[in-house]
Amino acid sequence: MAMVRDAFISGVLLLTPLMVTVWAFYKVILMVGGTFRPLIFFTAPRAPSALINLGLDVATTLIVIIGITLLGYISRDVFGRFFVRVAERFVLSIPGVGAVYISVKQIVDTFGSSSRNQFSKVVLVEFPRKGCWAMGFLTNRTQGEPQRHTGREVLTVFVPTTPNPTGGYVLFVPIEEVIELEMSIGEGMKMIISGGAFVPPGHPPV
Repeated sequence: MAMVRDAFISGVLLLTPLMVTVWAFYKVILMVGGTFRPLIFFTAPRAPSALINLGLDVATTLIVIIGITLLGYISRDVFGRFFVRVAERFVLSIPGVGAVYISVKQIVDTFGSSSRNQFSKVVLVEFPRKGCWAMGFLTNRTQGEPQRHTGREVLTVFVPTTPNPTGGYVLFVPIEEVIELEMSIGEGMKMIISGGAFVPPGHPPV
């Protein structure tokens, strides 16, 4: 019985990531399809077959993804950037909505692909006290006023909170007290979001 139980648990552990992934995609398809399907397939009433409805929801999701991709391409053009700025000014002029929009935009700009170069290295710093190490991201190697006031060569390190990395602390740490790691920015972010449950494999010394 113990062997059967262990085998069953092993099977569950193997299937759980796949099941969660399928469930997540299914929920996204239902959410996007339920929201945009009446706008795209407005002439097609809901079919009596659940399979047909699911197919229409999948088609709606694909159309939305293609539309978002095209919008991204258009926004890179000068003409597209002009309309994006006009739309942003209109949204910012709406009371309440503008404040929410600018807050979300700042978070996306900070952690989005367009600003990933802001995080150049994953580092370790002693924080919040000596002997206790925290993982952070090196954001800047040159500092004007902080460096003049401290009289030392300092690096700017962003130490995010876990599991929500949108908040954190900006530290000015002496260069000799910063330990640079070999893990990638993506691996470091996964480790922080997982609360340390995800640990990337050790990199061999160079």
